[in-house]
Amino acid sequence: MNDKKSQIYVPKYENDALSDVLCLLNLNTTIYHNAKVCGNWQINEHTLGSTCFHIVTLGSCVLNVPGMYEGTLQYGDLVIFPKELPHTMYPAHTQTGEQQHIPIHESQHIDGTGILCGEVHIQHAGHRYLLDALPPLLIIPYSEAGEWLQALLKMLVEENNRIGMASKVILDKISELLFTYALRHHLSRHTQNTGIFALYSHPRIARSVRAIHQHPEQSWTLERMAKKAILSRTTFAETFKRISGWTAGQYLTWWRMQLAWSLLKRGMNISETAEKVGYRSDSSFSRAFKKQFHCSAGKIRHSENRER
Repeated sequence: MNDKKSQIYVPKYENDALSDVLCLLNLNTTIYHNAKVCGNWQINEHTLGSTCFHIVTLGSCVLNVPGMYEGTLQYGDLVIFPKELPHTMYPAHTQTGEQQHIPIHESQHIDGTGILCGEVHIQHAGHRYLLDALPPLLIIPYSEAGEWLQALLKMLVEENNRIGMASKVILDKISELLFTYALRHHLSRHTQNTGIFALYSHPRIARSVRAIHQHPEQSWTLERMAKKAILSRTTFAETFKRISGWTAGQYLTWWRMQLAWSLLKRGMNISETAEKVGYRSDSSFSRAFKKQFHCSAGKIRHSENRER
């Protein structure tokens, strides 16, 4: 199919700055626990500081995060730790016997709790800004999430019951969708939050941010950014600062540097990278890059070449 003709069948995502960030960060997930836990069991944290999630795929259990949360998780409830904290999960009702972890498809007639846990891997250095803007713990009850969680959980349960070819890849991809949907679910219900996510959910500011994302190489003045948001320059600048804590200029530099990191990691040379992100001289680009990441652009590019 002709590429230009095929584009007419793709809707325009004009106000979707969050997709730009998630695509750049290149999220992927790996499931590290997917079983029915039986007996007098207890599960603790996997890797402190990692980005992870738990979802109850059968039965119920108690989650205890010291000093923060203790309560019962029911079937379908989803828990996300942007940076994993010490926590414990254990049976909601007293159970006896030795702790066992049995594959779901082998344990239909055994009492226990189905728990699937995954770790979200983010290779891009800019991920800390995304994680820092989230609360330390997100709990999304199955009863409140709506159709997206019902559909994804149904697929998880069905795949667990018929493990076969490509099951690992399928379960990892469904888990990636779980994390992405959960992020959108949280942001859509907490639009009052400040920080980087507030920029992506603001109906006017997001228009300007999206334009910056699409064309970082262009010369972006405050007036031009405000025009994209259909706001006066003063209102735009004040609103941007108020909801995010950043000036528009600071965000512009941040985004250019995140994109530059990605381009350098792909092997692009410094001069071409600088031009693509809006810098007319290698020296000014290199200074901005080092200020952002505390290492040279050349080091990032060379590290990628060594990995190949």
